[in-house]
Amino acid sequence: MDTFKSFVPQIYEVNDDSFLRIALAVFRYQAENNLLYKRFLSELRVIPENIDRLEDIPFLPIAFFKTHDIKSGVWEAETTYRSSGTTGMTQSRHLVFSEDEYLINSRKCFEHFFGPLKSYHFLALLPSYLEREGSSLISMIRYFIDESVSAQSGFFLRDHERLRQKLEELKNDKRRVVLWGVSFALLDLLEEGAIDLSGCLVFETGGMKGRRREITRQELHETLKAGFNVPQIYSEYGMTELFSQAYTIGGMTFKCPPQMKVIGRDPSDPMMKGLVDETAALNVIDLANWRTISFIETEDLGRVYVDGSFEVQGRMDNSEIRGCNLLI
Repeated sequence: MDTFKSFVPQIYEVNDDSFLRIALAVFRYQAENNLLYKRFLSELRVIPENIDRLEDIPFLPIAFFKTHDIKSGVWEAETTYRSSGTTGMTQSRHLVFSEDEYLINSRKCFEHFFGPLKSYHFLALLPSYLEREGSSLISMIRYFIDESVSAQSGFFLRDHERLRQKLEELKNDKRRVVLWGVSFALLDLLEEGAIDLSGCLVFETGGMKGRRREITRQELHETLKAGFNVPQIYSEYGMTELFSQAYTIGGMTFKCPPQMKVIGRDPSDPMMKGLVDETAALNVIDLANWRTISFIETEDLGRVYVDGSFEVQGRMDNSEIRGCNLLI
């Protein structure tokens, strides 16, 4: 079976009515063709043919991305994305069959919530990511910059003066400006003086990466809103191990694109899933991960709501502080 032609069209036509059917098809494919996952299911004595609910699908612990090359099927990786982390931490690695698949999926996620890339100038302040290799975030933002077809879009490593000049220059442009920055860099920018970015969209990637004391996302957003004179700050929930991204539309609550779903599990019992409107550990279904593993048990804590939206509240005990998607 040509799995590329089989799964990709379904993934990008998925809706609430078809999600279960497609997710079960991906699950059964991975249960057979992902050798690590197949062994994992065998140890749990799970028979894939007997699974008919999302909550009954076993989710692979995210830590396996640090110790194994995770693939469904036999193929050679075009590139490998690696997680961020402090010295001495073991990085997660996500083997990627085709970087174009990741980039196109990321575009679909962003445009689902915010419209065409060509509607924006993308100004990126991501120093800690630019200074290392294998960042999926840098690949995504570089692609957004290219696809925006804007001579004004670009990266600003630590050149805050040039960035301020560009923001002032584009203030009255017909395109809206997206300022996308790692949290500590946005705070560093504001320390040099407030900037009126009314009309712009400010995206923070979370995480202080040891550069500043950790603060809550609520505190961060209030500081950034006041300093940039904007009514809301946007956030992205993404990680090395995922192809898809969820976004806040302002506020603290993330919404998933159609090919992604988050399920709450009991922090002390990973088999108890489907928790709603209570503190839970987060499991992620990412259908776009069909070439690796679509069912991931993360180490994030949060709250899942009836409408499928979710909040991130922190990390589970003994898990490493990593990734670009949250603050402690």
